[in-house]
Amino acid sequence: MRITGYRIQSYVMKMDRSIGDANFPVGEDLMPGSILWIETDIGLEGVAPCSGDVGSLFHLIEGHDPREVVSLWRKMVDATHKGGLGIVSEAVSAIDIALWDLKAKVIEEPLWRLWGAMEGRVKGYASCIGYCLTNDELFSFYRRMAERGIDGGKLKVGLDLEADLHRIEIMREALSIVCERPKLMLDVNEYWSPKQAIRLLDLIEQKFDIVWIEEPARRWDVEGLRLVSSNVKAAVATGENLRTISEVSPLIRGEAVDILNISAMQSGFTGCRQIANLAHAFELPVSMMNCQANFMAHLAAALPNHLAMEVVDPGREHCLNYSSTIDDGFILLNEDPGLGLSIDADALDSLISNPPARESTFPFPRREGAGLYIKGLSPGEVSWNKS
Repeated sequence: MRITGYRIQSYVMKMDRSIGDANFPVGEDLMPGSILWIETDIGLEGVAPCSGDVGSLFHLIEGHDPREVVSLWRKMVDATHKGGLGIVSEAVSAIDIALWDLKAKVIEEPLWRLWGAMEGRVKGYASCIGYCLTNDELFSFYRRMAERGIDGGKLKVGLDLEADLHRIEIMREALSIVCERPKLMLDVNEYWSPKQAIRLLDLIEQKFDIVWIEEPARRWDVEGLRLVSSNVKAAVATGENLRTISEVSPLIRGEAVDILNISAMQSGFTGCRQIANLAHAFELPVSMMNCQANFMAHLAAALPNHLAMEVVDPGREHCLNYSSTIDDGFILLNEDPGLGLSIDADALDSLISNPPARESTFPFPRREGAGLYIKGLSPGEVSWNKS
């Protein structure tokens, strides 16, 4: 079996709701998307719901057996060693994900079983990415997740302490139908400085038991993250925007991270597994980032140090057929080969033929004042802040 070609389809989809964080609280409901197919000489194809500049790397894998996925990942990474993964990280990730999908399809097994997981299920936690949501919408999202058994939630905070405290309570109340003390996590998306994080989290922790604070400082700031970790009760979580073990290892060796956020979208499943294994060697838990159709749960199911996976559920699966579900607080995977994803060709054609009238603002820019001072919300910047 040999790799013979590839194809990509890109589109922009309108989600069921807007998502936003401290850097872009106004939010956005248009999300760019793409599908990559890796083709073989036997007609079997691997699929990834992402792409990047695949054309710049395809010559490195063309003609190879797709089952050589780890070696092919190494070949792609080695080819970029001068400048690092950089702008090709998305392409490396997409190719690697599609090759793993293909490898599992060859043996007609789900990917979670290929990686040796005992069962195809993963603990989930709710994350609305909803700085822009009204209080009622916020409650509705977390209550809907709680009704599916999810007992933990993460909230975007960082611009208004009093509003943050009120909205944390809304999240807690919505989740409390599952258990008396739901797990509460916060995310500031690198907007605060380390000292701001310590000061503000101290005030928050006087009212709430926070499991982790995510990205309370810049992702590479070993000293700053360690300072936060040493001066707050909550665990410090970071790492989902780091690409390789060489970028992650200073945080681990510097005792600057307590929970490592991981994602296959930075360096594929292969790179993500390496990072998770490194964390495991230091007895650190990991938490998988959100994704379309929760497909990265396949890897999470096989990681001995996996804590819980982020579930966002904003409606990003317009052209994806999938059968994973959420029940009793777990993402449930099935026995479909590979990632268990297939493409709805008609829905994809409709997305491509009927693009939105305006451009999407993804990815979000960094907000004014980040790391220096907190630029509060302007009147009307979000629908729940009119004053």
